[in-house]
Amino acid sequence: MQRITRISIATFLLLAAAIPCSAEEPEAAVERLKTIDYLALVGYMAIIVAVGVYFARREKTTEDYFLAGRRIPWWAATLSIFSTYLSAITFMSIPAKAFATDWLTVLVNIGIILSAPVTVFCFLPFFRRLNVTTIYEYLELRFSPALRVYGSLAFLAYQVAKMGIFLVLPALALTTVTGLDVYWCIAVMGLLCIIYTVLGGIEAVVWTDVMQSVVLIGGALLCVGMVFGVENFDFERMIDVAITEEKNKFSVGHPATGKFWYFLVGGFFIQMVPFTSDQAVAQRFLTTPDEKSAAWSVWAHAAMVVPASLLFFGLGTALYVFYTGGHGELPDVGQHDIIVPWFIVKELPAGLAGLVIAGLFAATMSSVDSGMHSIATTLTNDVYGKLRPDTPDEKKLAVARTITVLAGLCGVLSAVFLTFTGLDRGSLWLLLLKVIIPIGSPLTGVFLLGVLTKRAHSWGTAIGVFASMLILIVLQNIENSPIPGILTAAVGVLTCVLVGYLASLAIPGPRRLLANLTLHTREKSEEAGKMEATNG
Repeated sequence: MQRITRISIATFLLLAAAIPCSAEEPEAAVERLKTIDYLALVGYMAIIVAVGVYFARREKTTEDYFLAGRRIPWWAATLSIFSTYLSAITFMSIPAKAFATDWLTVLVNIGIILSAPVTVFCFLPFFRRLNVTTIYEYLELRFSPALRVYGSLAFLAYQVAKMGIFLVLPALALTTVTGLDVYWCIAVMGLLCIIYTVLGGIEAVVWTDVMQSVVLIGGALLCVGMVFGVENFDFERMIDVAITEEKNKFSVGHPATGKFWYFLVGGFFIQMVPFTSDQAVAQRFLTTPDEKSAAWSVWAHAAMVVPASLLFFGLGTALYVFYTGGHGELPDVGQHDIIVPWFIVKELPAGLAGLVIAGLFAATMSSVDSGMHSIATTLTNDVYGKLRPDTPDEKKLAVARTITVLAGLCGVLSAVFLTFTGLDRGSLWLLLLKVIIPIGSPLTGVFLLGVLTKRAHSWGTAIGVFASMLILIVLQNIENSPIPGILTAAVGVLTCVLVGYLASLAIPGPRRLLANLTLHTREKSEEAGKMEATNG
């Protein structure tokens, strides 16, 4: 561990020394960050690394490194899920969306509430009672080793893509409004994640996420307070914006329109993907002491959705009233996506601006550290563990730490490469969707087939995965698609389930023991499960 830690720190120091500390960006933005802001930023990051150092002494086994000895309280798991899910992109894009349009996309967030019962009652019992380290172990028990490896590699593919884009998008926004060099931002966020994650394992990830969630919410509340505290802020106009203005900024659509239902149904399936098939999210469920605690973490996270949505959408609307009321200088046309960091740098007092910018860094790191650690968990258990089943635990722990470092460096290099391509923020976001939807949606379909059906087998399920990926790729590459973009995840999930089930009925395939592996056989004996597997 010490050798890996030294390599991580040395890499960080070399890159930090090699890149410039600032870019040639708007001078007004550069001048706005004072020395105290940089001190606040550096101090926060030092605390983050200290957390990793503190928990390093506990990481003696893979059980500690991957699952924190299953000693994480449910409330900490809740905040970790919240922080992981609330990336810097969300921190910036939700207020930007409310600023530019209305609140329609809040229906996508409501999907978390709708998907929570499915997670708790249909998936959580299997992940907990089977005592797995990764959720893809369930796919081997239910279907085959090949589908377990597929699940792990599919997760690896979209997680690496997410890490790169989650690093580069906030870095580009911060560069625009602060003058910080984009490569410096990427390197600092990525390499700090490597240091504290490889040191402290999942326990460091969870507890830094807890701290980061507090910083995120505090930063948003501070911004709202600053807006409302402006002299002569027009509250009456804000109500007019909500009710009477043509833009109707608080609108969430009307149930009589198709768009309302598109976003509600689409949001449900979009949120189903991470909460059923994403190891980065599911790993929080597995770190709690028991199934009841894991369920509490899911319910509590769902309960946070409404107040958090009100806060971030409300911030966007408040900023709209603030800037259109002549209280500040707007960024250039077409740069609404940077409205939050723009407000932070331009309007917040010195020191506080540094803390909230640290919150944006924190939002990115809370997503990237989860990706790094979950990649290490899946590759070590689902790939390396299958190839080298007799490896001593100490050796597996060293392998996991090495993979953590490599995963983090891949994320940093991916972000640097995307920056070199010169793609704008919108193009990067579309690229992310084109990568994760064709990969994540079929994987969710596989888990649904496993839990909800008895007849689905590995060959039929593989056909469903192929059909789902194919139709999604076609839909993404045709002009004037007949399917609204918000529904593509739903199409992917349902195609995998329908085609996979019908293919399993039509094609003879291997049958397996199903006792305690489906909702229909959860409480049945091994003998009963054997009979059902034989009879089909």
